Amino acid sequence: MPTLAVYPGSFDPLTNGHVDIITRGARLFDRIIVAVLVNAEKSALFSMAERVEIARAVFKNHPNVEVDTFDGLLVDYVGRRKANVIVRGLRAVSDFEYEFQMALMNRELASTIETVFMMPAVHYSYISSRLIKEVFALGGRVHDLVPDLVEARLRDKLSAKV
Repeated sequence: MPTLAVYPGSFDPLTNGHVDIITRGARLFDRIIVAVLVNAEKSALFSMAERVEIARAVFKNHPNVEVDTFDGLLVDYVGRRKANVIVRGLRAVSDFEYEFQMALMNRELASTIETVFMMPAVHYSYISSRLIKEVFALGGRVHDLVPDLVEARLRDKLSAKV
């Protein structure tokens, strides 16, 4: 039976840490869905359409990577898509407690869905979307931390505010 995995997140913006996990996940699983979370409570830099467009462009040459959106409970989305794995990234020990609690709750809600934790390559282990936005807004260099398309879109956003 083919293994379909879901990698959820806000991806605002997509970082090379995300890309690393998605690319490696695409080698481990038959298919992986990059599931962009619709979260009305969170103020996003990039619109939902922009985040989906960016992710689809970055993974256009990966036929087993799909980009989709979801809202509500992750396990409900995973069930609707008939997936059997949730992929979660762990950057540091500080991520573990929250992710562990979420994995256990997801198991309680849907016992047939497994959570797989993946660590990004060590040189991406400290980056987060929040940190990328802060550094870029303050004029810092993020070139090797995000895909080129993301850096260009960040530059467009910054110049539109000026």
